[in-house]
Amino acid sequence: MNADKKDLGAKLAYAALDEIPNPKADAKEIVGLVKTSGRITGYQLSDGSTVSKEEGVAMAKEGEIQGVGVAHRKDSEYLKSLPDEREDNNLGNLPSISG
Repeated sequence: MNADKKDLGAKLAYAALDEIPNPKADAKEIVGLVKTSGRITGYQLSDGSTVSKEEGVAMAKEGEIQGVGVAHRKDSEYLKSLPDEREDNNLGNLPSISG
């Protein structure tokens, strides 16, 4: 993919976000997805804890989770990976655990 297409893709990904929180220095990372019946219901964090989707959104807004932005679908907020050069850290590529 050429640089112009890559830049456009990143711009579109950022445009889809409602909010891009500023993470604190000690912010955690999302390392796994909690899924129930195939739907994301929460997030596993780098400290081993798990939080609901709503708690994860609130934590991200407070700068407690890094590498994500907040988006919405209808009246539900959720987290999306911030675009970067890596695919392995995209939320959709993370391992899932059963909720």
